[in-house]
Amino acid sequence: MLADVLLTAEERAIRNEVREFVRTAVPADLLDRMDRDETTYPREFVEALGQRNLLGLRFPQEYGGRGLSWRAELASLEEVGVLGTSLGCAFSMPSIVGEALHAFGTAEQKQRFLVPMLRGKLISAEALTEPRGGSDFFGATTRAELQDGWFTVRGQKRFVVGAEGADFFLVYCNTNPAAAPHDRLSALLIERERAGVEVKYLYHLLGTRGGGTGRLLFRDVRVPEANLVGPLNGGAEIFNTMMVPERLTSAGGALGGARAALEVAVRYSHRRRAFGQTIRSFQAVSFKVAEAITALDAARALTLAAGSAAQAGLPSTRRLVSEAKRFATETAWEVVNLAMQIVGGIGYTNVFPLERLLRDIRLTQIWTGTNEIMSLLIQHEYYREVLGDPKPGRLVEADAAEAGAADEKVYEDEEMWVKGW
Repeated sequence: MLADVLLTAEERAIRNEVREFVRTAVPADLLDRMDRDETTYPREFVEALGQRNLLGLRFPQEYGGRGLSWRAELASLEEVGVLGTSLGCAFSMPSIVGEALHAFGTAEQKQRFLVPMLRGKLISAEALTEPRGGSDFFGATTRAELQDGWFTVRGQKRFVVGAEGADFFLVYCNTNPAAAPHDRLSALLIERERAGVEVKYLYHLLGTRGGGTGRLLFRDVRVPEANLVGPLNGGAEIFNTMMVPERLTSAGGALGGARAALEVAVRYSHRRRAFGQTIRSFQAVSFKVAEAITALDAARALTLAAGSAAQAGLPSTRRLVSEAKRFATETAWEVVNLAMQIVGGIGYTNVFPLERLLRDIRLTQIWTGTNEIMSLLIQHEYYREVLGDPKPGRLVEADAAEAGAADEKVYEDEEMWVKGW
């Protein structure tokens, strides 16, 4: 596999450890129960990961992680991703919420929340989206008023993955309504047991079922100031920092789902016979496999490269992470569809897991920022990089035969054109 070329021996070892866990420790009936919404949150799955020290792999050992690289976590997540997006998200949430706690939390918050979360003893969820909209994150209306060392929180959040199973939530609240959008939000840790916290509704989703996705209501919830993560009104920086693991894990999990679907199609086409030969012998099938694995390898390479950029804190991280999320999730969607086309009608039934993987993967293009938002970020960051580069490479514009024809390089309407010259 391409990953074997791109990963170190240590990263391959943890990938293989997670692969063995996925192969032997996750019963098929758990996936069935989740897809039928009979299991509303896979707590036992998260606890099993915690017992094996497989949560938050990139965090320091002092907090319960393994001190590994982003590539190690992404390679491991791809293995979990073959189980579908719900379990992939359950594996990833400690990394996402853990980012805020590790980067901005106090020592006391890390001991109270981060350490038990990485042991699988506390389940976390993040509450960002509101009923009024998703992409307009900084327009959040959930309010938190601070007085005498306590916040009073009022509002609601929806599409909270893990709402049903979480012991605590990282909630973004408007704490300064009069300020500019990027200066009005704060991040609070709100325990589920606090009076006024209610999981109001569990969504009946097309896919990604059994992950406890629901709506949260906050009715005059009193939260101590000690649960404020980072500075007051400093939620924008925390959000932007958390978007790295949000989007990287979306990419990594999608790779696993797509790979699982393609492997089903490959094994099926190797055994299924028609017109006297296996269907892999037909170019219409074999070329689809070639297209799929090439696209999947490209998406994997980009995702691991984005992980390396995040690990190194490179200026290009935001662009590369956005590219990885967009490209990996769209590639996954295409690959799962190609796999279903190869398998044919039986792939549209629950005799094979393709229909479930198809339903799961569709969500990845929408959550953690839609792929249209990713495109917006990619072009913005690339313009900034090119136009702000103090030492650019060769400026090839000057290599044109008539590069000196300045009169022909018109960048805006000049007076002569306005007058109709």
